[in-house]
Amino acid sequence: MTNGESGAEVVTYHLTQRAGFSVRDNFSLLNLTGFATVSLQARFAGLWTRERWENSNEEKFDPPSNHTPCVMQMQTLTAAFLFSLESQTTIGYGFRCITEECPVAIILLILQLVITMLMEIFITGTFLAKIARPKKRSETVKFSQHAVVSTYEGQPCLMIRVANMRKSLLLGCQVTGKLLQTSLTKEGETVRMDQRNVPFQVDTSSESPFLILPLTFYHIIDDNSPLRKIHDTLRSGLLADFELLVIMSATIEPTSATCQVRTSYLPDEILWGYEFPPVVSLSQSGKYVADFSFFDKVSNGGGLVSEVTDPEKIRLEQSYREQRGEDRGRVRDGPISVRISNV
Repeated sequence: MTNGESGAEVVTYHLTQRAGFSVRDNFSLLNLTGFATVSLQARFAGLWTRERWENSNEEKFDPPSNHTPCVMQMQTLTAAFLFSLESQTTIGYGFRCITEECPVAIILLILQLVITMLMEIFITGTFLAKIARPKKRSETVKFSQHAVVSTYEGQPCLMIRVANMRKSLLLGCQVTGKLLQTSLTKEGETVRMDQRNVPFQVDTSSESPFLILPLTFYHIIDDNSPLRKIHDTLRSGLLADFELLVIMSATIEPTSATCQVRTSYLPDEILWGYEFPPVVSLSQSGKYVADFSFFDKVSNGGGLVSEVTDPEKIRLEQSYREQRGEDRGRVRDGPISVRISNV
């Protein structure tokens, strides 16, 4: 999966979000940088113009031939703006240059250079901090639109999919869950947001999976699981009111910063009796290929795959098919219509 330079030998297909990440992250910063630079140059252009007129008395409106101005070749506001631009960017004065006749002009030039240096430090620091923000990196982690419940190794399991959409690694990935629901204590007190831990594991139960390819995390619904009662309730045909909050914590490899990604699933976003189809295959060149067009698709055991649709419609279709004697392995299709709650 990796080469000698710690790069990922992974190819991803049908991934449309990657191209806009860097533009979206830095567009506002570029606008702010341009506005701040031009605004500072314009302000100092006004100060240079004011300095020129304040150092000109009535005789110097028609200066003698031996008169030396504070700034050479600066008679208009446009020339003052160009002088401010050339001073701030240190690109060379040309015919416009400061003279030693005006101490105030020398102080103004030093002040402009100091403010310019501080502004460049601030902009550079802001740009680097914006690139390294864990929040922006967390936006490149994708959760499946739905969670599914199916049998895994003889036990009912709740499954979700997680994918890292960049080739830079996330270290120490840990996925945990919180079951949020209203409960009633033995004393008769109503707890509006009762939180129960829902542990997730992957494959070999590793605490730090290698998230270079899309992985399926699962939670075993056994007698100790907080989802056990909900599982029995839904199997009996009753409705349940809860929200499953899923949290993934990881360390960003280039910056060693910690990021956390969160999403949640409502009862109608958990599909019971369905499973995820494979998204990873091996190409002829020996590379692992992740096809993201299958990332949010599910199947109900028949081997065919389709897009997810409204769970209520699914239940009605299943009931109709049972009445009509249709096969259980048939695939459902339709547009995505279920809201995903990101927190």
